[in-house]
Amino acid sequence: MAEENAVSLTSIAKSQAIPVKEFEKQYKDHLSDFQEWDQKDHCEEWLLFPDNIGERLSIDETAISNDDLHTIITNKAAKSRRGSLVAIVDGIKSLEIIAVLSKIPEKTRDRVKEVTLDMSNSMDLVVRSAFTNAIIVTDRFHVQQLVSEALQEIRIALKREVLKQENEKIKQARLEKKIYKQAFLENGDTKKQLLVRSRGLLFKPSSGWSVRQQARSIILFREFPELEKAYNLSMMFRNFYETNTNIQQAKEALYKWYKKIAEENIEAFNVPAESIRLHETTILNYFINRSTNASAESFNAKLKGFRAVVRGVRDKKFFLYRIAKLYG
Repeated sequence: MAEENAVSLTSIAKSQAIPVKEFEKQYKDHLSDFQEWDQKDHCEEWLLFPDNIGERLSIDETAISNDDLHTIITNKAAKSRRGSLVAIVDGIKSLEIIAVLSKIPEKTRDRVKEVTLDMSNSMDLVVRSAFTNAIIVTDRFHVQQLVSEALQEIRIALKREVLKQENEKIKQARLEKKIYKQAFLENGDTKKQLLVRSRGLLFKPSSGWSVRQQARSIILFREFPELEKAYNLSMMFRNFYETNTNIQQAKEALYKWYKKIAEENIEAFNVPAESIRLHETTILNYFINRSTNASAESFNAKLKGFRAVVRGVRDKKFFLYRIAKLYG
């Protein structure tokens, strides 16, 4: 009942021809137990639901309103439904989050066997301090994003260089009082358009390309062979996740990827490769249960959707109360 009330206040108000704001006020002050809520006094700093702790958790940060970042811990088993919320802590400072989680009895926290997170060092410290029995797993999609961004950086740098060359040709044509004629490739793209329109295909394995993308890739890699090398490195890393089944096998594949980066000597991949080395143990822990932080992303999406339903966060305490009723 609490969930239905929290979600459908607007529709009920409309059906009864009651102004939405007035109906919300009545719900807040009289129909709900908000005024007696036992977490009301500290909800803007932290919320805790120790009974929702399970063996596998996710930790992530999200904005409750605007850039108001909070750290949120959820139980994977609840699948972003009632009982999924373990904690919400205002801010992302590790020591403050640890202090809040320490309010949960150690025996309860010791039940946690695995926590997934992004590549944040502060979140890593939180988990190591608060859930000492848990295996830490770095989310594969955050790691893959590092590598994909390196590939896209190369594409964007090439686009800038092509644009620079084109500008020089335009200026030269004007000096010579000639009309600049743009060169087109066999598929109808200019080189700049080729690079712009190739963004999507570079995210995909070649098996997922459309017929048009296949044709464009042939021209792209012919014109920019360095991009083909970078694409192959990106797909090699993708295969590291998709084809290996245990930590030892994955570790060997990862070392082959490091070696290939050194051989190709593509500077854009040096930073992501170093970040992956520094998080190698928790990245390899993925191959224990193949766990990701998808449940945290799902929960964040539900929070965003709920903010839209209630038309923003006008009263933060009451908003958090409703979130607690829905997911706590």
